Amino acid sequence: MTTPTATPGLGGYRESVTLEFSRLAASLRICLGAQLVAYLGGVGETRAVRQWATGRRRPSQVVEQRLRLAYQVAGVITEATSSPSALQAWFQGANPALGDRSPARMLRDYPVDEVSVVVLAAARAFVATARCSSMPSQGA
Repeated sequence: MTTPTATPGLGGYRESVTLEFSRLAASLRICLGAQLVAYLGGVGETRAVRQWATGRRRPSQVVEQRLRLAYQVAGVITEATSSPSALQAWFQGANPALGDRSPARMLRDYPVDEVSVVVLAAARAFVATARCSSMPSQGA
């Protein structure tokens, strides 16, 4: 994942569209874990994720688009936290901005073009909240 930029999520977006898929899959496997990437990809075993990451196998175009969006979202969240466990928890936890569904479920169960805007908005809202809560309070 990239480091924060002036425009939230811009670095993650650039990488999500330019990285060779095997490198993107390897990076997702590291930051989200193989099981969560397998869930997002709709496969039952982590072996497929390992094969994607090594370039021995390629998912369908739909799955690739989904994982590229997940990479972009992970880049946004990484701006607020560098903790892999916090990133994984955000993807798996119920999110009020998504009707109390998890971002991972939204990404897996709905077409990318239908959920990309709402999942990215939820990620940006999380980052904005994290930034506000880490600001020092102004005493009166």
